[in-house]
Amino acid sequence: MFTGIVEILATVRESQSDGPGCRLAIDARWPSGDAAIGDSVAVNGVCLTIVARDADLLAFQVGPETLARTNLCELRPGDRVNLERALLPTTRLGGHFVQGHIDGTARVAARRREQDWDFVEFAADRTLTDQMLPKGSVAVDGVSLTLVSVAPGRFSVMLIPHTLANTTLGQRPVGATVNVETDIVGKYVIKAVRDLELRP
Repeated sequence: MFTGIVEILATVRESQSDGPGCRLAIDARWPSGDAAIGDSVAVNGVCLTIVARDADLLAFQVGPETLARTNLCELRPGDRVNLERALLPTTRLGGHFVQGHIDGTARVAARRREQDWDFVEFAADRTLTDQMLPKGSVAVDGVSLTLVSVAPGRFSVMLIPHTLANTTLGQRPVGATVNVETDIVGKYVIKAVRDLELRP
């Protein structure tokens, strides 16, 4: 489980085929150095397991299902990625509950500068936006954000200067693909309501 508060902006060192999936090597200099083999890390919001470590170089195996549902298949050496370690029971929950289980991808449809902030609009499948509501939470590339507006197939957010400077969202151009995880609470509410509607 994660919070959607990105800890560091890291750099992809390698992305190589590994059977039906791929192996990612990421240069990640954690402030505390606390990352061990077997630990879970959100990479652009995707929960992955550290399978090897050499100093600050962390290796992850990415399965075919994850490659098909996320933007990790697009990563190349030199690309920047958002990283967050799994939360501890003592961690402050500054964002919202994020599982690292991506629901789908969206595309940056528009962005405009508003002084030091950026307004960003995304185009997404309606199955994703049906699970969102204005002022609710969404994780985009693993970043916990508050939704400004939601319409069928579209949603928007405002990015503060800190987010622009410290996450990949500051560099995502129009047309870029991002990972989306909708709010887990909303998903359970929708399922409960649908189950009630289906009862005879």
